[in-house]
Amino acid sequence: MQKPVYNYLQQNPKYAHFVRFNPIWYRYLTREPDRIRELENESKFFYGETFSQQVDKIGSHVQMLNMLINFTEIMKD
Repeated sequence: MQKPVYNYLQQNPKYAHFVRFNPIWYRYLTREPDRIRELENESKFFYGETFSQQVDKIGSHVQMLNMLINFTEIMKD
């Protein structure tokens, strides 16, 4: 692995952690260091940081909150 890529991973432990869990990325980055942007996108998907994943997470929280509110209304009766 080239020194700039290695330094980048050291400065961004989240990406280094992703590479440890997905060792194929060692090979990708060694052969093509320009794929660092692709690594960032893949790690966002891995950690659930994409916009659609965040919207789904918020939606599930709202749905659970709505269910709890309905449950408390039923228990009042």
